[in-house]
Order: sequence, then structure tokens, then C-alpha cells
Amino acid sequence: MKQNNNENFKHIHIGKYLQARVEDLQIPQDRIGNFLNATDKEIQLMYQAESIDSHQLLRWSKLLEYDFFRLYSQHLILYSSPTKNDPSKKDIINRLPAFRKHIYTKEIIDFILELINTGQKTKQEIITEYRIPKTTLYKWVAKHTDSNTEY
Repeated sequence: MKQNNNENFKHIHIGKYLQARVEDLQIPQDRIGNFLNATDKEIQLMYQAESIDSHQLLRWSKLLEYDFFRLYSQHLILYSSPTKNDPSKKDIINRLPAFRKHIYTKEIIDFILELINTGQKTKQEIITEYRIPKTTLYKWVAKHTDSNTEY
């Protein structure tokens, strides 16, 4: 599914994304039903749902060959509160996998640059609101600026 650069990652209605991807790929309803073990009515309810069970979303991701979880990851990168270095939590053992917080996808970079290009936000607003390091933002602007686009 092609991501719109003006898309706001703040509000995610997963059912709409699922339905759009199905329409883009023109997947027959009976194939979806067989793969998900769901009736036509259940599938329509999923299209209307703002959120769905993670196991079900994983099945949709496999069927539609698209990582729908990435929508939520991008939301976390853009809108989660900054990590605080709390000394009292320094020695806590974490049994969960550790991920680097700021791995920016092409979609996020395009989204941010589009905000700057259209004048919706200034560079300083981007740095403040999304906590993107100044050097990172300026590297994106320099790398993605061509003769036709002024960021």
C-alpha cells in the first residue's frame, strides 16, 4: 500500500488500511475468508474496526504482504514520550528484546520533509515536537533536496 506523505501517523484506523490494501491487491473475498478462517461479515467488521487483535493483524500482514505493525512503530517514533534516564531503573534486568528507538523509515523521513516543504511545520517545530536530533534533520534535508524541491 502506498503511503501518503501527508498522512498523519497520530491516528491509526487499522481496518481502513486493511481494506485499502485488499483493494490495491484486488484479493478475492473468498481467499481472505479461507486464509483468516473468517466469514464475509467478520471481514467487514474488521474493515470497520479501529483496532484488531495482534494475532489477527499478523495474519493480515502475511496475507497482504505488508507490515501493518510498522504503522504503530512509526507512531511510537513520532509521538511517544522521550525516554528518561532514571538512575533507580539502571540495574533493572530487561527480558524483552532491546530496539534502537530512532530508526527512521523512508515513510517517516518523507512525512517529516513534507511537513517542512509545505510549511506546516518549521525545522525547529519538528525538532521539538518529534524529538528528532537537529543534525539528523539537517542531514535528511541535505540528502533529500534536489533541484525541484526546497525543504
